[in-house]
Amino acid sequence: MKERLARGAAWLGATRVIVNLIGFVSTIVLSRLLFPADFGLVAIAVAVQAIVGSVTELSTASALIRHDDPQDAHFDSVFTLNILRAGFICLLLFGSAHAAASLYNDERLVDILYVLGLSALIGGFFNPKTALFARELRFAQEFVLAVPQKLVGLVVALAIALLYQSYWALIIGGVAAQFAGLLTSYLLLPYRPRFSLVHGREFMGFSVWIGLERAVGALNQRAAPLLIGYALGNAQLGYFAFGDNLAGLPTREATAPVSGVFLPAFSKVKSDKAVLRDTYQRAQALLCAIALPVGFGFAAIAHPLILLAVGDKWLPSVIVVQVLAGVFAIDMLWAGIWPVALALGETQLLFRREVINTSIRLPLIIAGLSFGALVGVLVARTVSSIVIFVLNMVLVRTLLDLPVRRQLAANGRTIGATAVMVMGLALLQQSIDFFRPGAVSIVSLALLTLVGAVLYGATVLALWIRAGRPAGPEETILSLLNRVLQSQRVTAMSQAVFGSHR
Repeated sequence: MKERLARGAAWLGATRVIVNLIGFVSTIVLSRLLFPADFGLVAIAVAVQAIVGSVTELSTASALIRHDDPQDAHFDSVFTLNILRAGFICLLLFGSAHAAASLYNDERLVDILYVLGLSALIGGFFNPKTALFARELRFAQEFVLAVPQKLVGLVVALAIALLYQSYWALIIGGVAAQFAGLLTSYLLLPYRPRFSLVHGREFMGFSVWIGLERAVGALNQRAAPLLIGYALGNAQLGYFAFGDNLAGLPTREATAPVSGVFLPAFSKVKSDKAVLRDTYQRAQALLCAIALPVGFGFAAIAHPLILLAVGDKWLPSVIVVQVLAGVFAIDMLWAGIWPVALALGETQLLFRREVINTSIRLPLIIAGLSFGALVGVLVARTVSSIVIFVLNMVLVRTLLDLPVRRQLAANGRTIGATAVMVMGLALLQQSIDFFRPGAVSIVSLALLTLVGAVLYGATVLALWIRAGRPAGPEETILSLLNRVLQSQRVTAMSQAVFGSHR
């Protein structure tokens, strides 16, 4: 299983690298063609769509992944449930369009929410059998499924932005990507849709608490954009939405190859708690060894990166990226709790956890917005993430009998090396007066990135050797690198041998 997980992670890694690159290019180019208020307007509509969608969340794909033996009747039931859900979402978005436009005093939201409603309806016809890819750890197909739809969305969005310089580029690009994904899902895995609810009650029983958890989670995550747009206007929301999206991009995409295999991996060892506990701790440590340096490193170079990529127009987003990139990295310290609880069937526990998280974050965001505007929201997000991080460590202890001290100790070297990297990058930028006019270039930004990578890698390796080379993420990464190098040597030898006989 380790070999299959490693191959799956490699395919997911390749997928996320390309998707990440496409997403980054899309964000940068569109931010040059559009204005902050455009991003703010779309952020309001997307937040409404996310909340409406999460209220009706069924998590049927997760149910299929953890199912012992899904048959055609199960896929037909999932397909039917997804269609019913999509139709309900479409009606809710249609019904809420005028209310949202009135609340934010912007009639453009009506047409945007109508289009997003139709987009949700399209998504309901997605091929449910694609859940087999994750269930059977066949992540090469995930590559074929994800990359083309992202490319289609990018091309359509850029075409509309270049021709019309309109916020519709952000909306239509997303709809085009979804439609491309729908077509690809049936090309990859043939499936003849049939309407059936034979196993509908089974999936609803599994999904009810997940649906409630996702609904509360959407409110938790989407409350800030809605409140900022209402209190501060579209322009300020545009700066926040742009920075929020950019800040999460590197951490989310860099960790996807690891986190993407958590649920199928944990589901396969869920019957043995000791093995599950060990698997969780090793996987979580590896995730953090990637997330912390990527997130905090991105925060450290946010100012020169934004200045170079999108110019002075977006400088108010710098502080958003600097704060939230670190917050997203901290959140990765407990990211494995959701797939563990799902594998164990503890869906009600996930709902209670999300209620507690929201009851902490939402009041802090409202208070921060009231007293400190956009900066206050960022402070609230930071404080709430730290508090929620502690609470989730306690929850992991409950689920897996894994003491909080051991959870933190597994990430101690990663935390120390990340701190050294951030301090080194800060000193380097100050010492060479990095922000004087004309100082920022692709070469200087690449130099900063290289210095950060070397600082982190050298420090974490030194700490690992000093600790006696214990089992941990360093051992896993070195083992993977060794396998890659060995496979390259074997390939080179084969070419030499067969080449000599030509």
